[in-house]
Amino acid sequence: KQHYAVSPEELLLDRAQLMGLTAHQMTALIGGMRVLGTNHGGSQHGVFTDRVGVLSNDFFVALTDMAYQWKPTGRNSYEICDRKTGQAKWTASRVDLVFGSNSVLRAYAEVYAQDDNREKLARDFVTAWTQVMNADRF
Repeated sequence: KQHYAVSPEELLLDRAQLMGLTAHQMTALIGGMRVLGTNHGGSQHGVFTDRVGVLSNDFFVALTDMAYQWKPTGRNSYEICDRKTGQAKWTASRVDLVFGSNSVLRAYAEVYAQDDNREKLARDFVTAWTQVMNADRF
């Protein structure tokens, strides 16, 4: 199905709730998966890093950096453009945008964007990943 009656970010929040993830776990998991480059179909949406495959906080740094602005390019797609040059640096979806626009998720994104919280992101990512992978084992 190409278009749903509900928005992609609502579907994301619904899926996270079904998996029993908290807001900070979902934030760490999505940000980590984005920089690892594990998008469906090899899409580059949300891969806000030059070091794809490295678990880093690059997704959150780029998301919260005021040097970039979001420009819509379609129904569910955006370009992250440099404010000074106007040149597109990355592409994103509405799912990525929700981490910058929702106040609760933005707060978690700002925590993970801090230089001194890289280890916290890694720990939270591993915890969320383990919870998802063990969800239906028992």
